[in-house]
Amino acid sequence: MPAFAHILVAASYVVVGMFLGISVYQFTPYSLEMSVLAGLTATTLSGLIHVMTVSRERSKQLEIRMLLLKNDLRKANQRNEILEAKLGVLEETVSREVSQSRSALVTEMRQIEDMIQKLAKSYESKLVTARQSGRTGAASSSGTPGNRSSDEALKAVQDALDANRVDLHLQPIVSLPQRRVCFYEGFTRLRDENDEIIMPGEFLKAAKEADLLGVIDNMLLFRCVQIVRRLSEKDRRVGVFCNVAISSLEDESFFPQFLEFIKENKDLAGSLIFEIGANEFARRSPVAARNMGRLTDLGFRFSLDKCDGLNVNLPEMQAEQVKFLKIEGRKLLDQLVDGGPRPISNVNRDLPPVDVPAVFMRYGVDLIAEKVEDEREVVEVLDFDIAYGQGHVFGAPRPIKGTLMEETAPTSEFIQRIAG
Repeated sequence: MPAFAHILVAASYVVVGMFLGISVYQFTPYSLEMSVLAGLTATTLSGLIHVMTVSRERSKQLEIRMLLLKNDLRKANQRNEILEAKLGVLEETVSREVSQSRSALVTEMRQIEDMIQKLAKSYESKLVTARQSGRTGAASSSGTPGNRSSDEALKAVQDALDANRVDLHLQPIVSLPQRRVCFYEGFTRLRDENDEIIMPGEFLKAAKEADLLGVIDNMLLFRCVQIVRRLSEKDRRVGVFCNVAISSLEDESFFPQFLEFIKENKDLAGSLIFEIGANEFARRSPVAARNMGRLTDLGFRFSLDKCDGLNVNLPEMQAEQVKFLKIEGRKLLDQLVDGGPRPISNVNRDLPPVDVPAVFMRYGVDLIAEKVEDEREVVEVLDFDIAYGQGHVFGAPRPIKGTLMEETAPTSEFIQRIAG
């Protein structure tokens, strides 16, 4: 309210006081002094009420300004964190490039030296190559790793399961931009009789055809549960993503055993996240949807990986307790542009790229940029409010320690239960 308005209000209070004093003097038996006192009292009370009202309004305005200042300060701190992270990345990149340029000449000289040595020993090299080729040809006839037939892969999988040669590899998932490890993703790795890794591309198809995916999922789940319990002893904020095949959720013979084990460990609902493929989730059967609901009733959450794009159905994901969505970092950046794909939501306007992650968060879904391979890509991801990152630049999948591998190995009772 401007100062002139305050003057008019004060003048009105004086007029009211004078009117009251004259009325008291004219229409009551009180003396002139009492009439003047009544007028002054009315004027004073009106002025006090006005002052209190103005003070309260100014206090509210001051509180609003304080809230705005706090919000600006919080945003400034976030921008500073992002800038510090970018500067750290740039500094590391520059240092690495300088180091590489310094050693470039030495590297070239070593390459020349190696070439001279190879030319000097050409005959020995050819002989060694011939011998190695002979051994490789003999070994391939019995099925070498990476070159197995379907029957050989199936036999290798069955032998690995029977001998409990099922390992767990963990890859960190970090918060951005701090890069604090918040989760780990568990990967199943099978070993053959020679302790060679059977790659997933070899055994997944054979295991699915032989209905062994449920057994593999159960053994992975057992190890993940044990790892979560170990991690919770140090930091309850760290969780583990456990991959589950959609076929396992649709298998009526497998899922009851799976659910029974989950009920025995439902205290880990906040730290164990089940992960399925985004395409599998979109094509899930009523049986799989019902079984997912049973897990969510126990408090467990879901994550979707291998997602093709941002055009997902957020209300559907929210209803199914899907809390995380993984998209390849490069693919995510290619779609976070003006006119790019946008999620299905109640926000119908054309969203700018920087607001897309906020829409996901409104539905309780956090974006994870996965398969981030270099620092340059990290810098680009930091331009958006992406909650988490995963990839070799943050840490490659690594097997758990030997002692921990033995401690978390499925018990004979558990193996008999899932085998039966």
